[in-house]
Amino acid sequence: MYREIAKLIIYGDLKEDSILYQMGEIFRKLENKDVTNDVIIKDCYKQIKRLLETATVYGFNKNLWHNYLTFLLITNENPFSITCEKVGANDGSVNVFAKNDFKAFKNLFDFDFSPIETKLGIDCFSMISDYKAIEKKELMYNKNVSEKVQALSKQLENAKDENDFFEYVTDFYNAYGVGMFGLNKAFRISNHVDGSVEFCPINNMDKVMLDDLIGYEIQKKKLTDNTEAFIQGRKANNVLLFGDSGTGKSTSIKAIVNEYYDKGLRMIEIYKHQFKDLSTVISQIKNRNYRFIIYMDDLSFEEFEIEYKFLKAVIEGGVETKPENVLIYATSNRRHLIKETWKDRSDMEHSEEIHRSDTIEEKLSLVNRFGVTINYSKPSRKEFNNIVVELARKMNLDISEEELYAEANKWELSHGGISGRTAQQFINYISATI
Repeated sequence: MYREIAKLIIYGDLKEDSILYQMGEIFRKLENKDVTNDVIIKDCYKQIKRLLETATVYGFNKNLWHNYLTFLLITNENPFSITCEKVGANDGSVNVFAKNDFKAFKNLFDFDFSPIETKLGIDCFSMISDYKAIEKKELMYNKNVSEKVQALSKQLENAKDENDFFEYVTDFYNAYGVGMFGLNKAFRISNHVDGSVEFCPINNMDKVMLDDLIGYEIQKKKLTDNTEAFIQGRKANNVLLFGDSGTGKSTSIKAIVNEYYDKGLRMIEIYKHQFKDLSTVISQIKNRNYRFIIYMDDLSFEEFEIEYKFLKAVIEGGVETKPENVLIYATSNRRHLIKETWKDRSDMEHSEEIHRSDTIEEKLSLVNRFGVTINYSKPSRKEFNNIVVELARKMNLDISEEELYAEANKWELSHGGISGRTAQQFINYISATI
């Protein structure tokens, strides 16, 4: 096994603590008789445990060795895989090196563990080749990643040679991409002490689709038209969704990501205190073959906060142009985003700042950076009742419309007033009581 690992060129940059590297070390020590069999057995069990832990995290099943190797192939971001993502393989000398690596992976897929099991008196490798995982709830693992890994793993099991491997893997890169951006829809960022940022996948994002949001057809169309232009490489605008709380602003953006994920759309959620990192984030995604929405939820600024200046510079007006594969979508309950005072309205106010109208112009200019603004207003009573009825139908609730109207109207009086969120909360409540 370690000889096959040593042949890897493009995919050979393995970390020493990786399972594959450590498995190679086990077989090297066994062949060279560097350590006793007891030590080898202990090392084998240690790596089997790590394979089981990986399988638990990603919901792998059946042949865990094949699942693991497949996972390595589709998460390894190297010049070849990144070039192939969303574009596919092209003719070039690099393909010779890629097929060399795929030949080694083919041999690793077909590796016969029975001799080592016989020699050491163990059967752990046989067990992981036909593993029966305990069924888990979807929120306990990333089902999207799990399904894709296992589907490709099945294809690679049936590959005749490295040419089949090349075709299957590059087709996957073309369809989904590579690494975490290829496998996940949405991300948050975490900050490190050295000033760098790390992308953290959001594994349990709401699966809501646009059809699940009742009403707001005009608003949804404006949002989808802009997003489709963005996906297709045409000119598109940053978007601000503003209006009353609970009207579906955040839900619309989540639904957009779910609708267009398979067309290369990804979302990165950023909080206000992270705006200083926007340039760093954009520099890491600008050369990837995806379309990224940088999502800012409940965007607003108090009078004393200056983070909006970072946002203004990134959206438009900085020295470096925002790349064409990045848009900013934000939601806010405020139309103007930044809290104003009456003092902002007058140049005559006695203050250290002489021209306060210049201040307000600077603040309001942030809104003008969003080319599309969409208003999500509170529904009328009739629209609220319609939302309740449609949600009840989706839940297959056997309640008359008259009774739904009466109960929903009583509910909203003590639960935040008329809104789509209130309607959903009412339906959740009523479905649990009948």
